[in-house]
Amino acid sequence: MDTPLRVAIATIEGAITDAREGLPEDVFAFVSRVTPLVNVDLLIKDDRSRTLLTWRDDEFFGAGWHLPGGIIRYKESAAERILACAREELGAGISSDREPLLVVESIGSRETRGHHISLLYRCHLTGNPDTAREARSDRPASGEWRWHDQCPPDLLEAQRVYARFL
Repeated sequence: MDTPLRVAIATIEGAITDAREGLPEDVFAFVSRVTPLVNVDLLIKDDRSRTLLTWRDDEFFGAGWHLPGGIIRYKESAAERILACAREELGAGISSDREPLLVVESIGSRETRGHHISLLYRCHLTGNPDTAREARSDRPASGEWRWHDQCPPDLLEAQRVYARFL
């Protein structure tokens, strides 16, 4: 028997082409309101101990520097998401440790995207990041990257838990 809930679930499932490719924004927002999200964060250092950070500016976390990373998709391993993040955010290849350096749970006050389990991985570039995405001004654009000698004052609040590694 089709209950209103089953019909609603079927409608939501019908909106998803392939969950492994990511969810439609409305479905992702709903999922993030009812379950924790698991994400990877990439700790990338160079031979001078600088940390590679990218600029973010969005409605959920605001504007600031953060470690490259992303939400693990359905049936995607953490290792696969690490590679995808490096390719998508930096235009670079990467290798990573097999085990996370740190696991952090954060529960925020927001309903949407308010609960995360974050896996911090030590990573190493296998090629240079895309220089066209390098932040060259004092006002970086979303998605641009820059090497940092120390923790920047405008690190996103959600990433302050990583300050000791920067």
